[in-house]
This record gives sequence, C-alpha cells and structure tokens, in this order.
Amino acid sequence: MARIDGRAADQLRPIEIIPNINRFAEGSCLIRCGNTHVLCTASVEERTPPHVPEGEGWVTAEYAMLPRANRERSKRDIAKLKLSPRSAEIQRLIGRSLRACVDLAGLGERTITVDCDVLQGDGGTRTASVTGGFVALALALWKLVQDGVLPEMPLKTCVAAVSAGIVGDELLLDLCYEEDSGAQVDLNCVMTGEGALVELQGTSEGRSFTIAEQQALVALCQKGIREIQRIQKQVLGGGRDENGISQQERP
Repeated sequence: MARIDGRAADQLRPIEIIPNINRFAEGSCLIRCGNTHVLCTASVEERTPPHVPEGEGWVTAEYAMLPRANRERSKRDIAKLKLSPRSAEIQRLIGRSLRACVDLAGLGERTITVDCDVLQGDGGTRTASVTGGFVALALALWKLVQDGVLPEMPLKTCVAAVSAGIVGDELLLDLCYEEDSGAQVDLNCVMTGEGALVELQGTSEGRSFTIAEQQALVALCQKGIREIQRIQKQVLGGGRDENGISQQERP
C-alpha cells in the first residue's frame, strides 16, 4: 500500500528537535514530527506535592492543544471550565513516561513540570510530547547540575515514544492523521534507552488483532524509537552519554 506521504511502511516522518526554544524555562524544545509540532517546556519548583515521600522529588506533565492545532478550531479547556478527558489521559501518560527515567530521590525535594502544547496536530501528538518532553526535562536537569543545585544528573535512562498501526491490513510505523483516522488497529509505545517498555497502548479500531500482530507492531515501534533516541542524543550533545552528560562536563 502506498502511503500518503510516500514513506516506506517502517519509515518515520522527518523529525526535528530544536532545543532551548524558550528563554525563560529551565529546559525547552520544539519537536516537529512531520506536520505535528509540539512546544515542550520544563519548569522547576522547589517544592513537591503532598503525596510525594519526604526526600524525593516529582516529575509531572500537562498537555494541551492550541485552538487551531486541528483542522477546525477547538475550544480551550479553560472555556469549558474543565480539562478534557483526552488531555487528562495524555498528560498522565507523559508524566508516567518521564518519571520512569528519573531517580526521584536524586532529584531532591523539587518538582519539574513538563508542559506540552501542541501547536499543530497531524497524528502522534502524545508520542511527540513524550519524546520532546524528555529533551526538555534533560535540559532542565542539566541546568540544575550546571548551577550547582544537583551534584549529578538524576537520569537513569532516556525515553522516547512512537505510534504504529494496521491500516488496510498493513503494519505501518508513525501514523499521520489520515492513516490514524482510518486505522484498523492503533498502538502507542514508550520505551527506555535499553528497549524496556514503559507504556503500551493498543486499541482495536476496525478489527481485533492477534498477539503476533501486537508483537510485530511493538517490534516496528522499537525500530523507530531507536532512531528517535539517536536524534535525542544528538540534540543533547553528541559527546554525551544516554543521560546527557559529557565525560568532560561530569561534576
């Protein structure tokens, strides 16, 4: 099946991550996955929510789509006086994904909030938010190290995410909007730098799918995530390790 943008079945959309896009946030980036563009900012606060154990920090996320991120204008959540169920579900996913890569005890009693604002949505906004959110988070943590607030980077690994699906009975990587809206099966996958699963969301849209198909979709996502993680590492510094730390810059 020929894809709408001419890609191979196992090919990612063009990905660009521009770091330090916001001069005020401790960490930030603009991530572009094809025509999906997400602004990610990481903000540090010297306090934690009540549920966090003493001596530990917290990483959380908020997610929103700007009114004209879609083909038609949507109302802001504030206009509805409540967070939409979709936004709430996605920001919980982003928060869980980012906490999986952080040593919360090493972070200390502070909170990092990663805001993911979709400027333009063309499928895969949640996975782009996880991928860009990690870059913003790593940059914020590195600033804390550079400023002498933290003795070392409290990152245990990196995380990235991508989608895959079954469209017209063919397995495709990194679905754009047209593919996603017509998919028989949709799957979102978040993985660590070691290839361990953090989150797996598989949904039957037009038909059920087998365990073998699920495993094939996960393998397809793993291939894409490895490519995305190479881009993340390049953005965070080619001479740095998977935690964004250069041998020359280690405390």
